[in-house]
Amino acid sequence: MMLEIVTFAGSLRAGSLNRLLTTAASRIAPAGLEIDVFDDLAGVPLFNEDLEAARPDGPGAVQELRRLVMGADGILIATPEYNQSIPGVMKNVVDWLSRPDGSAVLDRKPVAIMGATTGPWGTRYAQKELRHALTAAGALVMPQPMLFIPSAELAFDAAGRLTDAKIQRRLAELLSAFGDWIGLFAPRPSSLVAAEA
Repeated sequence: MMLEIVTFAGSLRAGSLNRLLTTAASRIAPAGLEIDVFDDLAGVPLFNEDLEAARPDGPGAVQELRRLVMGADGILIATPEYNQSIPGVMKNVVDWLSRPDGSAVLDRKPVAIMGATTGPWGTRYAQKELRHALTAAGALVMPQPMLFIPSAELAFDAAGRLTDAKIQRRLAELLSAFGDWIGLFAPRPSSLVAAEA
């Protein structure tokens, strides 16, 4: 069975290391995982309840992201770290996906987090804060393994390809574990449920 994953990076910069990381994930995904990259966070406006009231399904980029998340088996997020926290664009996406109350696409959606930075901490603070916000929104955030990539500019070549073998291996391990994590929450076939009754 193929698992559909949507991934995005919480950075708007064209040369973002976290965007490169999502691309690397889509390239090295293990058999059974298909990863689609959503790359229009710049089109997602700041969350505003007036916008939500005018159009409950949200503006165009919000609609597209919600559609992808709703259809996906899980979400893979690559977050940068700004001032020891998550970027505003990332928190904004969580806010949009946590709405509307009662039918949010994040509710009970499996999520894995990773992050890359040029600094020494590898997005540890940002991942902690993102994990908290996602959990508060009802997402099922995978606790382990964690992927923190410090000095990430050294892990990619001039063409933007992930070339660090150790990080490639750790990313592959994260993706494999994420497939297992998603499986924990997959609906069981009705024949199994009936047999257990």
